[in-house]
Amino acid sequence: MNFNSIVYQIYPFGFCGTPKENNGIRAHSIRKVIDWIPHLQKLGITDVLFNPVFESDRHGYDTRDYSRIDCRLGTNDDFREVCGALHDAGMSVILDGIYNHVGRGFFAFQDVLKYRYDSRYKDWFFINFGDSWNSDSFSYADWEGHHELVKLNLRNEEVRRYLLESTDRWISEFHIDGLRLDVAYMVDRDFMRELTAHVRAYDPDFFFLGEMIGGDYNVLLKECRLDSVTNYECRKGLYSSMNSRNLFEIGYSLNRQFGNDPWTLYRGEHLLSFADNHDVDRIASSLQDQRDLPLTYSLMFAMPGIPCIYYGSEWGTEGKRDRHSDDALRPCFEKPQWNSLCDHIAALCRMRRKYPVFTDGSYTQIYIRNEQLIFQRKDRDNTLLFAVNIADAPHTAYFEAGTEEALDLVSGTKKHFGGSAGLEAKSAYFWISN
Repeated sequence: MNFNSIVYQIYPFGFCGTPKENNGIRAHSIRKVIDWIPHLQKLGITDVLFNPVFESDRHGYDTRDYSRIDCRLGTNDDFREVCGALHDAGMSVILDGIYNHVGRGFFAFQDVLKYRYDSRYKDWFFINFGDSWNSDSFSYADWEGHHELVKLNLRNEEVRRYLLESTDRWISEFHIDGLRLDVAYMVDRDFMRELTAHVRAYDPDFFFLGEMIGGDYNVLLKECRLDSVTNYECRKGLYSSMNSRNLFEIGYSLNRQFGNDPWTLYRGEHLLSFADNHDVDRIASSLQDQRDLPLTYSLMFAMPGIPCIYYGSEWGTEGKRDRHSDDALRPCFEKPQWNSLCDHIAALCRMRRKYPVFTDGSYTQIYIRNEQLIFQRKDRDNTLLFAVNIADAPHTAYFEAGTEEALDLVSGTKKHFGGSAGLEAKSAYFWISN
Protein backbone atom coordinates (compact mmCIF):
# COMPACT_ATOMS: atom_id res chain seq x y z
CA MET A 1 0.00 0.00 0.00
CA ASN A 2 1.25 3.49 -0.87
CA PHE A 3 1.23 5.69 2.22
CA ASN A 4 2.80 8.67 0.42
CA SER A 5 -0.45 10.61 0.71
CA ILE A 6 -1.76 14.02 1.70
CA VAL A 7 -5.36 13.87 2.92
CA TYR A 8 -7.91 16.68 2.69
CA GLN A 9 -10.81 16.36 5.14
CA ILE A 10 -14.27 17.71 4.37
CA TYR A 11 -17.27 17.76 6.71
CA PRO A 12 -19.94 17.78 3.97
CA PHE A 13 -22.92 19.16 5.90
CA GLY A 14 -20.90 22.20 6.95
CA PHE A 15 -18.94 22.49 3.71
CA CYS A 16 -22.18 22.53 1.73
CA GLY A 17 -24.09 24.77 4.14
CA THR A 18 -27.02 22.37 4.57
CA PRO A 19 -29.92 22.86 7.01
CA LYS A 20 -29.09 21.57 10.51
CA GLU A 21 -32.13 19.27 10.59
CA ASN A 22 -33.06 16.84 7.85
CA ASN A 23 -35.96 18.70 6.23
CA GLY A 24 -36.56 16.09 3.54
CA ILE A 25 -35.91 18.63 0.78
CA ARG A 26 -33.65 17.34 -1.97
CA ALA A 27 -30.65 19.51 -2.84
CA HIS A 28 -27.55 18.81 -4.90
CA SER A 29 -25.03 20.66 -2.77
CA ILE A 30 -22.39 17.89 -2.67
CA ARG A 31 -21.55 18.74 -6.29
CA LYS A 32 -19.83 21.82 -4.91
CA VAL A 33 -16.81 19.59 -4.26
CA ILE A 34 -16.24 19.36 -8.01
CA ASP A 35 -15.67 23.13 -8.16
CA TRP A 36 -12.96 22.78 -5.51
CA ILE A 37 -10.93 20.16 -7.38
CA PRO A 38 -8.57 22.73 -9.02
CA HIS A 39 -7.85 24.10 -5.53
CA LEU A 40 -7.08 20.62 -4.22
CA GLN A 41 -4.83 19.92 -7.19
CA LYS A 42 -2.97 23.19 -6.66
CA LEU A 43 -2.38 22.23 -3.03
CA GLY A 44 -1.13 18.76 -3.99
CA ILE A 45 -3.84 16.68 -2.31
CA THR A 46 -3.89 12.94 -3.02
CA ASP A 47 -6.88 11.75 -0.95
CA VAL A 48 -10.19 13.33 0.07
CA LEU A 49 -11.78 12.20 3.33
CA PHE A 50 -15.51 12.82 3.57
CA ASN A 51 -17.13 12.83 6.97
CA PRO A 52 -20.71 11.45 6.94
CA VAL A 53 -22.65 11.64 3.69
CA PHE A 54 -25.51 9.17 4.22
CA GLU A 55 -29.12 9.95 5.13
CA SER A 56 -29.29 11.06 8.76
CA ASP A 57 -31.42 12.87 11.29
CA ARG A 58 -29.14 15.87 11.76
CA HIS A 59 -25.34 15.87 11.64
CA GLY A 60 -24.51 12.67 9.78
CA TYR A 61 -23.42 10.50 12.68
CA ASP A 62 -27.08 9.74 13.43
CA THR A 63 -27.60 7.61 10.31
CA ARG A 64 -31.07 6.80 8.99
CA ASP A 65 -30.17 4.91 5.83
CA TYR A 66 -26.78 3.49 4.85
CA SER A 67 -27.79 3.11 1.21
CA ARG A 68 -28.70 6.71 0.30
CA ILE A 69 -26.81 9.98 0.25
CA ASP A 70 -28.50 12.50 2.55
CA CYS A 71 -31.14 14.43 0.65
CA ARG A 72 -29.62 17.73 1.83
CA LEU A 73 -26.42 16.80 -0.01
CA GLY A 74 -27.98 15.30 -3.13
CA THR A 75 -28.51 11.93 -4.71
CA ASN A 76 -26.37 8.84 -5.09
CA ASP A 77 -25.85 9.91 -8.71
CA ASP A 78 -24.52 13.28 -7.51
CA PHE A 79 -22.04 11.70 -5.16
CA ARG A 80 -21.02 9.09 -7.71
CA GLU A 81 -20.17 11.96 -10.08
CA VAL A 82 -18.17 13.71 -7.33
CA CYS A 83 -16.18 10.54 -6.64
CA GLY A 84 -15.62 10.03 -10.35
CA ALA A 85 -14.34 13.58 -10.78
CA LEU A 86 -11.93 13.16 -7.86
CA HIS A 87 -10.68 9.87 -9.28
CA ASP A 88 -10.22 11.47 -12.70
CA ALA A 89 -8.14 14.16 -10.98
CA GLY A 90 -5.92 11.46 -9.47
CA MET A 91 -7.33 11.57 -5.94
CA SER A 92 -8.59 8.71 -3.80
CA VAL A 93 -11.85 8.86 -1.85
CA ILE A 94 -12.23 7.90 1.83
CA LEU A 95 -15.65 7.76 3.51
CA ASP A 96 -16.61 8.00 7.16
CA GLY A 97 -17.94 4.62 8.29
CA ILE A 98 -20.26 4.90 11.28
CA TYR A 99 -20.59 1.34 12.55
CA ASN A 100 -20.96 1.86 16.28
CA HIS A 101 -24.32 3.61 16.36
CA VAL A 102 -27.24 4.94 14.30
CA GLY A 103 -29.81 7.70 14.64
CA ARG A 104 -33.26 7.28 16.10
CA GLY A 105 -34.58 7.63 12.56
CA PHE A 106 -32.82 4.43 11.47
CA PHE A 107 -35.42 2.05 10.02
CA ALA A 108 -34.72 -0.79 12.48
CA PHE A 109 -34.97 1.47 15.53
CA GLN A 110 -38.16 3.00 14.17
CA ASP A 111 -39.56 -0.53 14.02
CA VAL A 112 -38.63 -1.04 17.68
CA LEU A 113 -40.34 2.21 18.61
CA LYS A 114 -43.49 1.00 16.85
CA TYR A 115 -43.64 -2.64 17.88
CA ARG A 116 -41.56 -2.62 21.08
CA TYR A 117 -40.84 -6.15 22.29
CA ASP A 118 -42.46 -7.66 19.19
CA SER A 119 -40.07 -5.92 16.79
CA ARG A 120 -37.92 -8.33 14.79
CA TYR A 121 -35.10 -5.77 15.12
CA LYS A 122 -35.08 -5.50 18.90
CA ASP A 123 -31.85 -7.51 19.14
CA TRP A 124 -30.09 -5.12 16.76
CA PHE A 125 -29.67 -2.86 19.80
CA PHE A 126 -29.07 -3.09 23.55
CA ILE A 127 -32.59 -2.46 24.85
CA ASN A 128 -34.00 -2.76 28.35
CA PHE A 129 -37.78 -3.03 28.12
CA GLY A 130 -37.99 -3.17 31.91
CA ASP A 131 -36.76 0.41 32.21
CA SER A 132 -39.47 2.94 31.42
CA TRP A 133 -37.82 6.11 32.68
CA ASN A 134 -38.29 7.99 29.42
CA SER A 135 -40.98 8.64 26.83
CA ASP A 136 -39.97 5.57 24.79
CA SER A 137 -41.08 3.28 27.64
CA PHE A 138 -37.73 1.51 27.40
CA SER A 139 -34.07 2.43 27.65
CA TYR A 140 -31.17 1.60 25.36
CA ALA A 141 -27.40 1.88 25.11
CA ASP A 142 -26.17 4.97 23.29
CA TRP A 143 -22.88 6.65 22.48
CA GLU A 144 -21.34 8.37 25.50
CA GLY A 145 -24.67 9.60 26.85
CA HIS A 146 -25.95 11.05 23.58
CA HIS A 147 -29.51 9.73 23.52
CA GLU A 148 -29.95 10.45 19.81
CA LEU A 149 -27.16 7.99 18.93
CA VAL A 150 -28.40 4.41 19.40
CA LYS A 151 -25.66 1.83 19.88
CA LEU A 152 -25.73 -1.12 17.47
CA ASN A 153 -25.31 -4.70 18.66
CA LEU A 154 -22.33 -5.73 16.55
CA ARG A 155 -22.53 -9.25 17.97
CA ASN A 156 -25.79 -9.74 16.11
CA GLU A 157 -25.27 -11.64 12.86
CA GLU A 158 -27.98 -9.70 11.00
CA VAL A 159 -26.44 -6.37 12.00
CA ARG A 160 -22.98 -7.42 10.88
CA ARG A 161 -24.32 -8.72 7.57
CA TYR A 162 -26.27 -5.48 7.00
CA LEU A 163 -23.16 -3.37 7.61
CA LEU A 164 -20.89 -5.54 5.47
CA GLU A 165 -23.39 -5.48 2.62
CA SER A 166 -23.67 -1.70 2.97
CA THR A 167 -19.90 -1.38 2.77
CA ASP A 168 -19.82 -3.56 -0.34
CA ARG A 169 -22.45 -1.30 -1.89
CA TRP A 170 -20.39 1.86 -1.21
CA ILE A 171 -17.33 0.31 -2.80
CA SER A 172 -19.28 -0.97 -5.80
CA GLU A 173 -21.36 2.16 -6.36
CA PHE A 174 -18.92 4.96 -5.52
CA HIS A 175 -15.60 3.11 -6.01
CA ILE A 176 -14.29 4.42 -2.69
CA ASP A 177 -10.71 3.65 -1.74
CA GLY A 178 -10.87 3.68 2.04
CA LEU A 179 -12.86 4.14 5.22
CA ARG A 180 -12.43 6.16 8.38
CA LEU A 181 -13.97 4.12 11.20
CA ASP A 182 -15.80 6.53 13.49
CA VAL A 183 -15.14 6.03 17.23
CA ALA A 184 -13.09 2.96 16.33
CA TYR A 185 -11.77 2.86 19.89
CA MET A 186 -15.14 1.49 21.03
CA VAL A 187 -16.30 -0.50 17.97
CA ASP A 188 -16.43 -4.26 18.58
CA ARG A 189 -12.98 -5.59 17.67
CA ASP A 190 -14.23 -8.87 16.28
CA PHE A 191 -16.43 -6.92 13.89
CA MET A 192 -13.51 -4.72 12.82
CA ARG A 193 -11.41 -7.78 12.08
CA GLU A 194 -14.30 -9.27 10.10
CA LEU A 195 -14.77 -6.00 8.20
CA THR A 196 -11.12 -5.61 7.21
CA ALA A 197 -10.81 -9.27 6.19
CA HIS A 198 -14.05 -9.12 4.22
CA VAL A 199 -13.08 -6.06 2.16
CA ARG A 200 -9.46 -7.01 1.64
CA ALA A 201 -10.52 -10.38 0.28
CA TYR A 202 -11.46 -8.54 -2.92
CA ASP A 203 -9.54 -5.25 -2.52
CA PRO A 204 -6.18 -5.83 -0.78
CA ASP A 205 -5.17 -2.15 -1.07
CA PHE A 206 -8.30 -0.77 0.60
CA PHE A 207 -7.34 1.76 3.31
CA PHE A 208 -8.71 1.55 6.86
CA LEU A 209 -8.25 4.51 9.22
CA GLY A 210 -9.46 4.28 12.83
CA GLU A 211 -10.49 7.18 15.05
CA MET A 212 -8.44 6.79 18.24
CA ILE A 213 -8.49 9.52 20.88
CA GLY A 214 -6.05 8.01 23.37
CA GLY A 215 -4.63 4.77 24.66
CA ASP A 216 -2.49 2.26 22.77
CA TYR A 217 -2.95 2.68 19.03
CA ASN A 218 -1.65 -0.86 18.50
CA VAL A 219 -5.02 -2.17 19.65
CA LEU A 220 -6.35 -1.07 16.27
CA LEU A 221 -3.19 -1.26 14.17
CA LYS A 222 -2.18 -4.78 15.09
CA GLU A 223 -5.17 -6.47 16.72
CA CYS A 224 -7.75 -5.15 14.25
CA ARG A 225 -5.40 -4.82 11.26
CA LEU A 226 -6.13 -1.18 10.47
CA ASP A 227 -3.66 0.76 8.33
CA SER A 228 -3.66 3.96 10.36
CA VAL A 229 -5.21 5.75 13.32
CA THR A 230 -5.71 9.40 14.21
CA ASN A 231 -2.65 10.66 16.09
CA TYR A 232 -4.35 12.80 18.74
CA GLU A 233 -1.30 12.67 20.99
CA CYS A 234 0.86 14.53 18.49
CA ARG A 235 -1.97 16.83 17.48
CA LYS A 236 -2.01 18.12 21.05
CA GLY A 237 1.78 18.25 21.11
CA LEU A 238 1.92 20.38 17.97
CA TYR A 239 -0.02 23.39 19.25
CA SER A 240 0.83 22.95 22.93
CA SER A 241 4.58 22.93 22.27
CA MET A 242 4.25 26.13 20.28
CA ASN A 243 2.16 27.91 22.91
CA SER A 244 4.31 26.87 25.87
CA ARG A 245 7.56 27.50 23.96
CA ASN A 246 8.51 23.98 24.94
CA LEU A 247 9.35 21.67 22.03
CA PHE A 248 10.30 18.97 24.51
CA GLU A 249 6.60 18.00 24.58
CA ILE A 250 6.30 17.15 20.88
CA GLY A 251 9.85 15.80 20.97
CA TYR A 252 8.89 13.38 23.74
CA SER A 253 5.82 12.18 21.80
CA LEU A 254 7.78 11.67 18.58
CA ASN A 255 10.50 9.73 20.40
CA ARG A 256 7.90 7.66 22.23
CA GLN A 257 6.06 6.82 19.05
CA PHE A 258 8.73 6.57 16.35
CA GLY A 259 12.20 6.61 17.93
CA ASN A 260 14.90 3.97 17.75
CA ASP A 261 14.60 2.52 21.24
CA PRO A 262 13.31 -1.07 21.55
CA TRP A 263 10.21 0.08 23.41
CA THR A 264 9.15 2.56 20.73
CA LEU A 265 5.42 2.12 20.12
CA TYR A 266 4.70 2.78 16.44
CA ARG A 267 7.98 2.73 14.54
CA GLY A 268 7.23 1.89 10.91
CA GLU A 269 3.51 2.70 11.24
CA HIS A 270 1.77 5.50 9.33
CA LEU A 271 -0.48 7.39 11.75
CA LEU A 272 -2.71 10.23 10.54
CA SER A 273 -1.05 13.55 11.45
CA PHE A 274 -3.38 16.53 11.78
CA ALA A 275 -3.45 19.97 13.34
CA ASP A 276 -7.26 20.17 13.52
CA ASN A 277 -10.44 18.51 12.34
CA HIS A 278 -14.24 18.73 12.61
CA ASP A 279 -14.21 17.93 16.35
CA VAL A 280 -11.48 20.25 17.70
CA ASP A 281 -10.64 23.95 17.54
CA ARG A 282 -9.02 25.18 14.34
CA ILE A 283 -5.25 25.36 14.61
CA ALA A 284 -5.32 29.10 13.83
CA SER A 285 -7.50 29.56 16.93
CA SER A 286 -5.39 27.21 19.06
CA LEU A 287 -2.08 29.01 18.51
CA GLN A 288 -1.28 32.06 20.60
CA ASP A 289 1.14 33.44 17.99
CA GLN A 290 -0.04 33.31 14.37
CA ARG A 291 3.58 33.36 13.20
CA ASP A 292 3.75 29.77 14.44
CA LEU A 293 1.11 28.63 11.95
CA PRO A 294 3.47 27.82 9.03
CA LEU A 295 5.98 26.35 11.50
CA THR A 296 3.30 24.02 12.86
CA TYR A 297 2.50 22.75 9.39
CA SER A 298 6.20 22.35 8.60
CA LEU A 299 6.65 20.20 11.69
CA MET A 300 3.52 18.19 10.93
CA PHE A 301 4.68 17.42 7.39
CA ALA A 302 8.23 16.58 8.47
CA MET A 303 7.36 14.12 11.22
CA PRO A 304 6.36 10.49 10.54
CA GLY A 305 2.74 10.03 9.51
CA ILE A 306 0.19 10.84 6.83
CA PRO A 307 -0.56 14.60 6.90
CA CYS A 308 -4.21 15.63 6.86
CA ILE A 309 -5.52 19.15 6.19
CA TYR A 310 -8.99 20.18 7.33
CA TYR A 311 -10.88 22.23 4.77
CA GLY A 312 -10.31 25.95 5.16
CA SER A 313 -7.42 25.61 7.57
CA GLU A 314 -4.97 25.80 4.67
CA TRP A 315 -5.60 29.54 4.50
CA GLY A 316 -5.75 30.02 8.28
CA THR A 317 -9.49 29.98 9.02
CA GLU A 318 -10.28 30.33 12.73
CA GLY A 319 -12.98 28.53 14.67
CA LYS A 320 -13.57 27.40 18.25
CA ARG A 321 -16.18 25.00 19.55
CA ASP A 322 -18.43 26.00 22.43
CA ARG A 323 -20.28 23.99 25.06
CA HIS A 324 -23.33 23.53 22.89
CA SER A 325 -22.21 23.38 19.27
CA ASP A 326 -19.46 22.47 16.81
CA ASP A 327 -20.92 24.76 14.14
CA ALA A 328 -17.99 27.19 14.28
CA LEU A 329 -15.68 24.32 13.31
CA ARG A 330 -17.78 23.34 10.30
CA PRO A 331 -18.49 26.47 8.25
CA CYS A 332 -19.58 26.87 4.66
CA PHE A 333 -17.20 28.76 2.37
CA GLU A 334 -18.53 30.16 -0.89
CA LYS A 335 -15.26 29.29 -2.59
CA PRO A 336 -11.69 28.36 -1.63
CA GLN A 337 -9.19 31.07 -0.77
CA TRP A 338 -5.48 31.25 -1.51
CA ASN A 339 -2.79 33.07 0.46
CA SER A 340 0.83 32.68 1.57
CA LEU A 341 -0.05 29.86 3.97
CA CYS A 342 -1.55 27.95 1.03
CA ASP A 343 1.68 28.52 -0.89
CA HIS A 344 3.62 27.14 2.06
CA ILE A 345 1.45 24.03 2.41
CA ALA A 346 1.55 23.39 -1.34
CA ALA A 347 5.36 23.47 -1.17
CA LEU A 348 5.26 20.99 1.72
CA CYS A 349 2.99 18.71 -0.32
CA ARG A 350 5.43 18.79 -3.24
CA MET A 351 8.31 17.84 -0.95
CA ARG A 352 6.48 14.89 0.52
CA ARG A 353 5.33 13.53 -2.80
CA LYS A 354 8.79 13.83 -4.35
CA TYR A 355 10.85 12.28 -1.56
CA PRO A 356 9.71 8.93 -0.07
CA VAL A 357 11.90 9.56 2.98
CA PHE A 358 9.06 11.73 4.34
CA THR A 359 6.81 8.68 4.27
CA ASP A 360 9.02 5.74 5.17
CA GLY A 361 12.12 7.29 6.72
CA SER A 362 13.23 6.42 10.24
CA TYR A 363 13.05 9.01 13.01
CA THR A 364 16.02 10.11 15.14
CA GLN A 365 16.07 13.19 17.34
CA ILE A 366 19.38 15.03 17.00
CA TYR A 367 19.05 18.31 18.86
CA ILE A 368 16.44 19.79 21.18
CA ARG A 369 16.05 22.93 23.25
CA ASN A 370 12.91 24.64 24.49
CA GLU A 371 12.48 26.54 21.24
CA GLN A 372 14.55 24.50 18.79
CA LEU A 373 14.20 20.96 17.48
CA ILE A 374 16.21 19.05 14.88
CA PHE A 375 15.49 15.49 13.82
CA GLN A 376 16.61 13.12 11.09
CA ARG A 377 14.52 10.99 8.74
CA LYS A 378 16.43 8.34 6.79
CA ASP A 379 15.64 5.68 4.18
CA ARG A 380 17.75 3.74 1.66
CA ASP A 381 18.08 6.66 -0.74
CA ASN A 382 18.05 9.87 1.27
CA THR A 383 18.68 11.47 4.62
CA LEU A 384 16.41 14.35 5.61
CA LEU A 385 17.29 16.80 8.36
CA PHE A 386 14.45 18.93 9.66
CA ALA A 387 15.10 21.92 11.91
CA VAL A 388 12.67 24.38 13.46
CA ASN A 389 13.31 27.48 15.56
CA ILE A 390 10.18 28.94 17.15
CA ALA A 391 12.09 31.65 19.05
CA ASP A 392 11.96 35.36 18.24
CA ALA A 393 15.74 35.40 17.89
CA PRO A 394 18.23 33.53 15.70
CA HIS A 395 19.85 30.46 17.20
CA THR A 396 23.02 28.51 16.46
CA ALA A 397 22.55 24.78 16.93
CA TYR A 398 25.66 22.64 17.45
CA PHE A 399 25.14 19.07 16.30
CA GLU A 400 26.59 16.34 14.10
CA ALA A 401 24.71 16.43 10.80
CA GLY A 402 26.17 13.17 9.48
CA THR A 403 26.95 14.84 6.17
CA GLU A 404 29.07 17.74 5.01
CA GLU A 405 26.55 19.07 2.53
CA ALA A 406 22.83 18.91 1.84
CA LEU A 407 20.25 20.50 -0.43
CA ASP A 408 17.95 23.06 1.18
CA LEU A 409 14.53 22.06 -0.18
CA VAL A 410 13.06 25.50 0.53
CA SER A 411 15.71 27.77 -1.01
CA GLY A 412 17.16 25.27 -3.48
CA THR A 413 20.67 26.13 -2.34
CA LYS A 414 23.41 23.98 -0.87
CA LYS A 415 23.80 23.87 2.90
CA HIS A 416 27.31 23.25 4.27
CA PHE A 417 27.58 21.87 7.80
CA GLY A 418 30.58 22.37 10.01
CA GLY A 419 29.27 20.99 13.28
CA SER A 420 26.57 23.61 13.53
CA ALA A 421 23.75 25.39 11.73
CA GLY A 422 22.35 28.87 12.11
CA LEU A 423 18.60 29.01 12.44
CA GLU A 424 16.80 32.26 11.74
CA ALA A 425 14.04 33.44 14.08
CA LYS A 426 10.68 31.76 13.44
CA SER A 427 12.06 29.45 10.77
CA ALA A 428 11.95 25.85 9.55
CA TYR A 429 14.42 24.01 7.33
CA PHE A 430 14.38 20.86 5.21
CA TRP A 431 17.87 19.66 4.28
CA ILE A 432 18.20 16.50 2.17
CA SER A 433 21.26 14.49 1.12
CA ASN A 434 21.95 11.17 -0.58
